[in-house]
Amino acid sequence: MDYSIVRGMLQAIPFNGHLGIEITEVADGTSIVRLPEAAHLHNHVATQHAGALFTVAEAASGAAFAGAFAERMATIRPLAKSAEIKYLKVARGPITAKGKLAEAKSAILARLDADGRAEFPVSVELFDEAGLMVATVTVQWHVKTMG
Repeated sequence: MDYSIVRGMLQAIPFNGHLGIEITEVADGTSIVRLPEAAHLHNHVATQHAGALFTVAEAASGAAFAGAFAERMATIRPLAKSAEIKYLKVARGPITAKGKLAEAKSAILARLDADGRAEFPVSVELFDEAGLMVATVTVQWHVKTMG
């Protein structure tokens, strides 16, 4: 499947553009998203701001979700229901966020088809330029069929 439409749709979200977030890869249930190094993204100690880290993680979770559900995006309504972030290390420089469905796509689709709705987690790991994990995030998604 060609995921360029999904990537473009997610890239067009205004807040992601404001932060300079780049969706570099979308696949079936996975994603890679990049947060640049920029002074306007820093906190009071000149490292990546916690809010910017959260936003790149949320974007990665949405990209992984959208990659998995690309064929059904016109018939469903997704919403991020909750999220939990754990900051592990000080985050400096550009950050790469890797998102992945935390359960089998087939199980999620089975619930969606049976109940018209499904909830599921997407796990995201954030890495600095040296490859050190700086944070982990779990975003709980709620998806409902439209109609």
